[in-house]
Amino acid sequence: MKINDLRKKSETELAEELLGLRKEQFNLRMQRATGQLSRPDQFEKARKSIARIKTLLTEQARQKKAGGAV
Repeated sequence: MKINDLRKKSETELAEELLGLRKEQFNLRMQRATGQLSRPDQFEKARKSIARIKTLLTEQARQKKAGGAV
C-alpha cells in the first residue's frame, strides 16, 4: 500500500488496517513455520506495511499533541 493512500485515511481506519495486517502477518508466520508458505515475499510486504501504518499513527499523534502545527 502506498504512503499517500494511507495519509488520506483517518486514525480509526489506520488502526483497522493495522489490525488486519497483524492478523495476516500471523497467518503468514504460521504458514512459514509449517512449510506451506507459497509466496515468501508476502511476509516481508506485510511487515513493511505495518511499519508504514505505525509511522503514520505516530506522526498523527505528534501533530495532535502539538496542536495541529506541522
